Amino acid sequence: MKTNISTNNDSPLISIILCTYNRAHLVTRAMASVLTQSYRNWELIIIDDGSADDTGQVVMPVVKSDPRITYFYHANTGLPRSRNIGITLASGEYTTFLDSDDEYRENHLAIRIEAMEHKPSLALLYGGIEYVGPVEKQYAPDAQRPGKKIHLSKCYASATFFARTSVFKKLKGFCNLPFAEDLDFIRRAHKKGLKIAKVKEPTYRYYVDADNRLCDLYERGGDKAILEFRGHRAGLHYELFGDA
Repeated sequence: MKTNISTNNDSPLISIILCTYNRAHLVTRAMASVLTQSYRNWELIIIDDGSADDTGQVVMPVVKSDPRITYFYHANTGLPRSRNIGITLASGEYTTFLDSDDEYRENHLAIRIEAMEHKPSLALLYGGIEYVGPVEKQYAPDAQRPGKKIHLSKCYASATFFARTSVFKKLKGFCNLPFAEDLDFIRRAHKKGLKIAKVKEPTYRYYVDADNRLCDLYERGGDKAILEFRGHRAGLHYELFGDA
């Protein structure tokens, strides 16, 4: 694992975890959307999940230009475990996520921190998505009804999760499932009695036409297709946060 050596002496309020895998052509757009946020007290933790392209060369100039950004590279483990690594590294009071093929609108963080600060009883926020791309691509396989599809607006979209870092750690992060780890997380949060709310204003820009989206892989071949894309053995995908 490697990182840049620059550090920030001021503790950030929000830790943003950006996991990426072979998306050198898209990741700088995601990074740029963090840099233009109206709310500035954040850190950006980039987890490179074993990219074989030139992701590292693409992101390092930006990483070196801003001490709030760090970059970590590890062998490919899949999205849930990469996010869990990011959670262990987070130093902010709050943690949230950004997929490398998406981007934030400039008020994305401001809206969420205001909601959380004004309603301390809230444990987790999700949603607030603008879908970018063809309407027919705005559907995903329904994890609860095999063979059926569901509009993305009815999914939880873990990239939009925003909660206190302690909540993610209490729930031991994401189960290392090939698909629908967001639904699993929400179910476990509900079992703990945590209060969850959906954001209405669409400030997370979700691109539905990016290459190798997990929901597209799942539609083509289920868990097996995702595991083959990631190069995993089938037996690896039920490990929890504490075993990562």
